[in-house]
Amino acid sequence: MEDDFKVEMSPLCQKLTADGKTVKVDIYRGDAGGWILEVEDGFGNSTVWDDEFDTDSAALEEVKATIRDDGIDSLIGIGS
Repeated sequence: MEDDFKVEMSPLCQKLTADGKTVKVDIYRGDAGGWILEVEDGFGNSTVWDDEFDTDSAALEEVKATIRDDGIDSLIGIGS
């Protein structure tokens, strides 16, 4: 029998907007391990950080810093 994999979504998941563009921020974790940060743009492109975070708030701060330092366009891919 396979074990069910449970995903816990952070209450810090949200949409962030900068320069008139919006991305969806998902922060989640499985049964074991740290928090995973995933950002989805309006075209359905997804960016997932390689490293896990100790807290969901650290993950949120990372994406905010990325938008501040590199711009929101660094998280937006090409539309189809």
